Amino acid sequence: MTVFPNDEDGQVLKMLSKQGVDFTEPQNVDFVIAVPAKKNDKAILETLRSEGFNCELEQDEETEEWTCYCFITMLLKYKEIVDIQKRLDELSKPHDGYTEGWGLMVN
Repeated sequence: MTVFPNDEDGQVLKMLSKQGVDFTEPQNVDFVIAVPAKKNDKAILETLRSEGFNCELEQDEETEEWTCYCFITMLLKYKEIVDIQKRLDELSKPHDGYTEGWGLMVN
């Protein structure tokens, strides 16, 4: 049985494991970046795309807040997930954005 770190990312991985997600197969992971200022949405998108990330922007109709989603097909490995979040955070910070987490669709 795999032991996961006792933090938020580790808890999500543990939950996915209990739900039967296959950790030996690449999964489509969505990384979420909050974009508090509308004026910065395109700048964040351009920065992330220039670094090779496949991203898109969406606006919440109720709150009108913008979110940038980055899609990566990858094996679910704790260190890689944490490293990607740190990288996205570093790239978003100059534009007042920040990483809000990650997830994937489970059948």
